[in-house]
Formats: sequence, structure tokens, C-alpha cells
Amino acid sequence: MDVVYAVNDWLNGIVWGPYMIALLVGTGIFLSFKLGFFQLINFKHIFKNTLVKSFSKGDAEEGDISSGQAGFTSIAAVVGTGNIAGVATAISIGGPGALFWMWVAAIFGMATKFAEVTLGIHFREKRANGAYAGGAMYYIEKGLGKKWLATFFSIMVIISYFIIGAIVDTNTIAMSLQEQWGIKPIITGVVFAILAGIVILGGIKRIGEVCQFLTPFMGGIYIITGLAVLILNIDKIPNAFIQIFYTAFNPVSATGGFAGATITRMITIGTARGLFSNEAGMGSSPIIHSSAQVNHPVEQGIWGTIEVFVDTLIIGTITGLAIVISGEWVTGVSGPALTMRAFSKTLPGNIGSYVVLISAILFGYSCLISANYYCERAGDYLFGYKAIKPIRILWIIFIVIGSLGGLEFVWGLADTANGLMAIPNLISLLLLNGIVVKLKREYFENK
Repeated sequence: MDVVYAVNDWLNGIVWGPYMIALLVGTGIFLSFKLGFFQLINFKHIFKNTLVKSFSKGDAEEGDISSGQAGFTSIAAVVGTGNIAGVATAISIGGPGALFWMWVAAIFGMATKFAEVTLGIHFREKRANGAYAGGAMYYIEKGLGKKWLATFFSIMVIISYFIIGAIVDTNTIAMSLQEQWGIKPIITGVVFAILAGIVILGGIKRIGEVCQFLTPFMGGIYIITGLAVLILNIDKIPNAFIQIFYTAFNPVSATGGFAGATITRMITIGTARGLFSNEAGMGSSPIIHSSAQVNHPVEQGIWGTIEVFVDTLIIGTITGLAIVISGEWVTGVSGPALTMRAFSKTLPGNIGSYVVLISAILFGYSCLISANYYCERAGDYLFGYKAIKPIRILWIIFIVIGSLGGLEFVWGLADTANGLMAIPNLISLLLLNGIVVKLKREYFENK
């Protein structure tokens, strides 16, 4: 296994080197300028027409599930354990400044995710089984005429999400339960394989119905508890922000269990974890959004913007501030255990650790039932409808396997897969930006 670790570390260093960071953040900056920073200027409209109207039914005929159900299902796929374990891992490796670079990636990522979802709807198609399908593979093939690149992307979707979804999320849940109650990981794996199987075997409509209820519930619990942490420790917030902004541009020296971090390492880990958390630039979210019942691509595209906002700028920030305020980031602890310690230290009694545990379980479960759909659509694109059932069965098996994995190596493997998946998507977004700008202008002029 040492050879496998070494090879992955080497590949990770290439995939997440300076060129990848430039491509990832640069695409978001480029699209933000091309779209007139609409994610900030039109935020009121975006918020009003996504979260506020999320439970209302539209009048669109094309699509499999409502716009709100598609939005919440996609949020459920991204608001996962990355918000608990990912943020904690970033700060434990890169220091408080890593959170700043997660914010930077998120602000520009809001434009990137908007472009992805908009193109996903614009180029979607109705498959042989009657379901609507879209995603980067469709706009790469139809928009760029690069079938081979679309095929590569689809293959990477399947590899990435079997790692990110089935393995990483299950692993985080299993570790959290073992840390808190000593439950054996294999037991966690079997139980969640059954619970996930009940939902995913019902297809996108059942997934959408469950996520429309589960996402606001789990997000609400975590946000309310996080706000309690900030209110009870309000006197420490100014110093926390000073630490975050100062260390974002200055090397963090070794202290306590913290090994220290260079500026390059901090930017890299912050950006990588930001992408893992909100998935802006990966081309995965439009796979779910393309099932939405909408009359115009931008109607669903703005859900991509709010998705990044909720994931990183709200939930990720709450996690990060709690960790910095607690001071636990210098102990050498990482992953969900660090977040649990931070919440437990900043809230009375054991309420903090229990809320983090419950959130890790709910966030992870929401990913297990929604991220599988990415693999289904990619499999359908590559092999047709016949591939969907085997993928569902393999997904359930991999959930059990994921409960036994080692967190550090799994996160490294996930980072590598993310990067390889993002590259063809980011290139296509840059080349197809004119279509996105045209659709955005058309939509807002009508409004």
C-alpha cells in the first residue's frame, strides 16, 4: 500500500499544482467578469427565486422533478461531510488562513456553478427511458463537439463519486460514530447501505422527495447550533477573523500538534477543500439540476449560485469559525473529530459534539442517496439505461467498503479524482462562456 500512497501523492501534486489552481480560480474570475458579477449584484433576485420559492410548483412541462426538488437534491449532494470533515482537515493542515482561500474559491465559484447548471439545462436531452439527462458530458459533446472528452469526463464521474460519495462520506460517518459511541465501522457501513438502498432504488423522484425534506432540516439544525457557538463566543470572533486574514498571507509556524504550513500549501489545501465542499467547477451538479422542470436554463442556473453560497459561505464558515475560536486546530486532531471537539468546547455540556455527530450522519446520508445519481447518469451516457441497475448495486456495496477505509488516504484519493474530473469541465466552461452570457442576458432582460 505504501507504493499506492506514494503514487497518489505524486499524481495529486501534479493535479493540484499551480496550473490547476490557476485554472480553477481563473475560470471563476473570468466568468464573474463576463457575467458582470451577477452573483453579487443580483443576489436578492437569486435568493428570492431559489430558497424562498423552493416549495412552489412551476408551470414547466419538461423535466422529471420540480426545480426546488432538483435544487435541494443537488445541495444535499454537496452539503455533505466536506462541510464538517473537509473544512476541519483544511484548517488542521493549512491553518486558519485556509478558510480565507475557501471563501475566495466560493465567491468566484458561484459564477462557475451558475454556468455549469445553465449549460446543463440548455444541452440536456430526453433519454430512452424517458428521463431527462444533462451535465458536462452533454455540453462537452454538443457544445464543443468533443465526444472523446465527454466520455473521459463520464468515466471520471463514476470513479470520482464512488470515491467521494460511497467511500469518503461513509468513512466520515463511520469515524464519527466510532469516536462518539465506539460503534464498529462495518456495522455503520451495513446499516447505511440498507438505508441508502431503500431510497436510490426508487430513482430520482424518490431521491428528490426525500432531499426536499431532509436538506432544510439538516441544514437548519447545523446552522442554528453554529450560530449559538458564535453568539456565546462573540468576544472571540474579531480575533478569529484577524487570525484568518493574517495567516492567509503569512506562513503559519508549527505550534502544539500543528506541523506548520507554507503559503503555497495553505492556498492549495484551501482551494482543494473548497472545491470538494461546493463542487464548483467539477461539472457534477448539473447532472441533478438537469432533471428540473423549468422554462429557461437560467431559472435553474441561479440554484447553482445559491448552492455554493449555502455550502461554503454559510455552513463551511460556521464550521471554520468554530474551529478557529476553539483553538483546537493546533492539537493535531483532524477530520470530524476536530469539528466535534470545537463545538463541544464552545458550547455547554456535550450538546456540541452530539449536534456535529447528528449533522455528520445526516450530511453523509444525504450525499449517499444523491451522489449516486451522478454515477447513474454517467453510466447511462456511456452504456445506456442497462448500466443504471448495476451501478446502484455496486454503490450499495461500496458504502460497506467505504466504512473500512483510512481517512487520510481516502481524502487524498478524492482530491486527485476531483482534479482529473474538473479539468475537461473547466476548459469547456471557458470555451462556451458566450452561450452562458447570452442566456443570462436573455433571462434578466425578460425579468
